[in-house]
Amino acid sequence: MIDFSNKKVIFWDFDGVIIDSEKVRNKGFEITLQNYSPEDVRKLLEYHKENGGLSRYVKYRYFFEEILGAKAQDEQIQELSEKFSHIMREELTNKNLLIQQTLNFIKKHQAEFSMYIVSGSDEKELNYLCENLEIGQFFEKIKGSPTPKIKLVEGILEADKLNADHCILIGDSINDYDAARLNEVEFYAFNNVSLKGKGKGYIHSFEEIN
Repeated sequence: MIDFSNKKVIFWDFDGVIIDSEKVRNKGFEITLQNYSPEDVRKLLEYHKENGGLSRYVKYRYFFEEILGAKAQDEQIQELSEKFSHIMREELTNKNLLIQQTLNFIKKHQAEFSMYIVSGSDEKELNYLCENLEIGQFFEKIKGSPTPKIKLVEGILEADKLNADHCILIGDSINDYDAARLNEVEFYAFNNVSLKGKGKGYIHSFEEIN
């Protein structure tokens, strides 16, 4: 049994924790990069999978500079990111993609915790999705890229005068772990067994949380 009884604040990652978006996100990269070789796109998808908490701006830049060995143009990255966001706004408003056990926990405990979303996804897109998925009311703030997640957590802690000892971050990527660790917030992994042993514990099911 995992005990959250001495905590007051939960920072939530979005993709893979609140919503099952992996296939849709992959599709977005495949469509926006369809003019490039499938092998290069495959390498980008591997990087995306390993670094779920990073923003698409970072991932597109990685694609050009590290995979293609070319200079990344800011205008090009912005254009691809906007196309990606358009696809996400169309595809990710499907409520069937919400991870039900997570949503049930959030609804059940909304009065016990102050909850925040900190995500590598675009902030405007995130707020649009949460509004259309009808979950925005559960969160104090919904924050995303282009600000790095480490800075998102730091900024909320400072702005809302939160005690890090009273906070936890629940995520599914190594970037989530780093954001928690560097802000001295307890980390709990979910939906990614490769993170077992990182942070305070691993959530197999939200039903096991006290």
